[in-house]
Amino acid sequence: MKLIILKETDSRETRVAIVPKSVPKLIKLGFEVFIESKAGEQAAFKDEDYTSAGATVATDYAEAITGADVIVKINPPSVRDLDHLKSGQIWISQLFHRLNEPLIKELEAKGIKGLSLDAMPRISRAQSMDILSSQSNLSGYKAVICGADNLGKIFPMLTTAAGTITPAKVLIFGVGVAGLQAIATAKRLGARVEATDVRPECKEQTESLGAKFITVEGEGVKVEGGYAKEVSAEYLEKQKEAVNKSLAQVDLVITTALVQGAKSPILISEEQIGLMKNGAVIVDMAVAKGGNTALSKADETVIHNGVKIVGVSNFPAQIPTNASELLSRNIDTFLSHLVSEGSFKWDMEDEITTETLVTKETNNPS
Repeated sequence: MKLIILKETDSRETRVAIVPKSVPKLIKLGFEVFIESKAGEQAAFKDEDYTSAGATVATDYAEAITGADVIVKINPPSVRDLDHLKSGQIWISQLFHRLNEPLIKELEAKGIKGLSLDAMPRISRAQSMDILSSQSNLSGYKAVICGADNLGKIFPMLTTAAGTITPAKVLIFGVGVAGLQAIATAKRLGARVEATDVRPECKEQTESLGAKFITVEGEGVKVEGGYAKEVSAEYLEKQKEAVNKSLAQVDLVITTALVQGAKSPILISEEQIGLMKNGAVIVDMAVAKGGNTALSKADETVIHNGVKIVGVSNFPAQIPTNASELLSRNIDTFLSHLVSEGSFKWDMEDEITTETLVTKETNNPS
């Protein structure tokens, strides 16, 4: 089977789906591996690194994609990609199928087996294949660094001959993978950290990292597939009341709340931003799905009443080498799960296969 690793075409994307270290593993699975020329360049992987690992560099994009059995990319296919796809090929990338129905229908019409990396079930045996978790971990770290860069003060307490600098106060909305890493990073840098989440079970995780959990009265929400379901307006109002006191005191807020297959919930209103002190910073990690504040804009910084609201839609692209290494490990593990003796086994009783195979007519693939 011929597998091609495509170069990302999004202007803000610097990662690559497969790094050279994964190439021998893919060859062992039975793949003949091709890489589009300079696909890994922005992530610090040269074409020569891939050839040394056993891959072939494809200089003719059209010839490479049309001749491939399996096509791997991080982001959904571009218009150019779709134009070159043919029936029977297997496409592997994030497809965001719940929010991208026209794309899924087009793949189905072309007879493409679409495997969506962002649809990986949140079960223990799929953890090593879960790109959302691996990338969120890096995002949580980078969001704190971004906040520090935008904040006009340092995180730790510092005693000097000129006086004592008090530690910065940080508030994290959402205690998932990204939120936990943000808490840990902010604590390592010396900040005083508080966190809030609609899931009451996050209290123990928050406190285990040395942060304070802001408790909200009520039943919280149920979790489905590792994600919180959409939260009621009543509960969000209670959360708003509980965090307002902290909002008025904190230096940095990081929001991480996502709802699978839906727009991000608004957790901080314009009115609440007005409560924050001059010079405070909000880093909105959910801005690619609409944002967690009423004023967030994707890949822009908005200043409102002295509060800086930073919206970054792709934090992993800012650390592409590590992000690509983790992505590659996720994807080669996923392929190892799907492939046996040089061909895809398509076990339709396996949850990993059925959840990620999002094109309908491939429910019984040959």
